[in-house]
Amino acid sequence: MFYFDKVMGKEILKSDFLPNINHFFTTKELLLKTKEEENIEIALQNRKKLTSELNLCKILTPSQRHTSNIEVADINKTEYPDCDGLILKNKRIGIFLNFADCTPIIFYDIKNNFGAISHAGWRGTAQKIGPKTVNILKSKYNSNPKDIVAIIGPCICFDCFETGDEVADQLALTVDDISLYKKTINNKPHLDLKGINKEQLNHAGIEKIDIAPYCTCCDNDKFYSYRKENKTSNRMSAFLSLN
Repeated sequence: MFYFDKVMGKEILKSDFLPNINHFFTTKELLLKTKEEENIEIALQNRKKLTSELNLCKILTPSQRHTSNIEVADINKTEYPDCDGLILKNKRIGIFLNFADCTPIIFYDIKNNFGAISHAGWRGTAQKIGPKTVNILKSKYNSNPKDIVAIIGPCICFDCFETGDEVADQLALTVDDISLYKKTINNKPHLDLKGINKEQLNHAGIEKIDIAPYCTCCDNDKFYSYRKENKTSNRMSAFLSLN
């Protein structure tokens, strides 16, 4: 179940599936990523304060490009170009990825104390970035999918995600029955990105999945939305650091 909490006095969203882990999705109260000139300094200061608040050496974010490329966060590396997933094993650093309608997924291995965050927009979902993240944790770091908790954060909802047939066709290839996640409104296909990602993760062996009941469009008072806010560059962030 999801609940609102505070960090640095700012509202954030968390899941009780991970009660003792520093993980959260930011609201509009805590901006960490933007390209809007009037907000860049605010975001930078928030990042500095968050690093200090959580007693970390640094926090890292990749240059997301709607790929399925995944890297391991390295304390000695700051640039992650063309990367839409970060794996975190170092307790001295935190990671965050940025969203404004796309699907954020936080992963945490409760047995081995490491995790990851993936950016699953429709392109990332079509490339199955969620299962790809799980497979890397499994093959390279001996994770058992049964020990991995997945937290799917706020994103554009079923009703709001109007798209085209070409997108629906690509996503249909990633699930058993796309009719479960597709409906027509005003002669336009609408897709359920949360549901599609959940099925993909289930097929990858993940059993513990919490899904946020919030939509970035419907709940635009709390979360940034690219569609609702005329292509805003302000972003909601998904954050993770380790104990």
